[in-house]
Amino acid sequence: MQPEKAGKEQLILHLNFKVMAKKAQKIKKGKRSELLMVNLNAAGIDVSSTEYQVCVPEDRDDDCNRRFDAFTCDLHSIARWLKSCKIKTVAMEATGVYWIQLFMVLEGYGFDVVVCNAKHIKNLGEKKTDHVDAGWIQLLHTYGLLTESFQPENNIREIRGLNRHRDKLIERCNQSILRMQKSLDMMNIKVHKVISDIKGKSGLALLQAICQGEKRPEELIKLVNQRVKATKEELLKSLEGNWTESQIFILKQNLDSYFYTKKQIKELDSKIEDMLKVYVSFIKKNKKDTEDKELIRSKKKMDANNAFHFDAEKYSHEILGVNITRIAGISGLTAMKIVAELGVDFTKKFPTDDKFSSWLNVAPNNKISGGKLLSSKIPKRTNYVGQVLRVAANTLKSNKGYLGDLFRAKKARLGYNQAVVAVAHKLARIIYKMVKDQVEYDDQIEIEKNKLNMAKRVAYYQKKMEKSQKMLLAMPS
Repeated sequence: MQPEKAGKEQLILHLNFKVMAKKAQKIKKGKRSELLMVNLNAAGIDVSSTEYQVCVPEDRDDDCNRRFDAFTCDLHSIARWLKSCKIKTVAMEATGVYWIQLFMVLEGYGFDVVVCNAKHIKNLGEKKTDHVDAGWIQLLHTYGLLTESFQPENNIREIRGLNRHRDKLIERCNQSILRMQKSLDMMNIKVHKVISDIKGKSGLALLQAICQGEKRPEELIKLVNQRVKATKEELLKSLEGNWTESQIFILKQNLDSYFYTKKQIKELDSKIEDMLKVYVSFIKKNKKDTEDKELIRSKKKMDANNAFHFDAEKYSHEILGVNITRIAGISGLTAMKIVAELGVDFTKKFPTDDKFSSWLNVAPNNKISGGKLLSSKIPKRTNYVGQVLRVAANTLKSNKGYLGDLFRAKKARLGYNQAVVAVAHKLARIIYKMVKDQVEYDDQIEIEKNKLNMAKRVAYYQKKMEKSQKMLLAMPS
């Protein structure tokens, strides 16, 4: 079977057992130390949109630093040439999206591919060209000096792409809603100020009727559901305005765009579910433990606006082995985003929860010099999963449980933004622990911590009252 035609099942099995590149090692020689060459069969690739510069050790080929075009046939030519040069591990920098297809092709051929942050590969002291950059990457990788970026397996990468596209479609829906609200404001129609959710059943019914030419408030009000809290007088006044044909036309086009995008999201959810079924079946086939764990539901109220059109809680449990939606702040939508970004084996790629939190960019970045902490400021770096956990942490500000108490305590001491990051860090550590040890979230632990927090609070206020009483008694009569 040709590597480019290999099935997904064979690819997953290969990825689970491939040999990883070695890290830098030193050997002491008297009073000095010497850096060892740990990856003798290493290649380096400089990536761009139209070409790839590939460098192998000098003893493997007369032309050891070659240029290749970026067409698909050239990607396979690179892989075949590296095979002929007996290369086992390849390093490249993450340049835009141009490295992704080469990465997938090389993995399909059985190479250990190391993708690095471009900031970590700085060419020192020599004129910058693609030829020089490829040689420099190959040299660094030979000595094990490159830090590998996290990469999920190829199958989950497809689900991740669909999930990120879904976020864009939701953003497009929100933009359509904002444009519709603008059109209503331009006509001085204030119904979106009176009805809390213009995307609800009553709101959309009103917008459709307006687009069809209905302008009489007494007729429009009949479409409003009785559960709407606004009074009849408020609704009548909100539906009076200066009707203009141009704004009604713009409103109609934005409403059509909203309905079309919602239809696309539903189709996309169907596609994501199909791919999840395939992914789950591969996971179960390759698992040593064939027993399916029982799903313990979180019993949370799901947000109907942006929720998936399938059981996200069930699929996230089947992939991770635990139900992370039982954690406060983690919904089915959030759980599926985490699964789509990390895949099933992310705990194997991060040896500790500290490493995982650091990659998520939710852990303090301590800078120490002379034994003193100079700064712990988190760097300005975007991480998708880190952003998802920040959003989840933000929902805990009014939570009555332990994590809500933690959020409010951090907010009082550090400020709102720092509290969001601190609680996101806590969520990351809980998720890592659950997935790595395959343990479900224990509600009893949270209850015990709540009791402990309440006891501390009572003791604090009792101490404060005693102090106040002593001060009152000491005051002259």
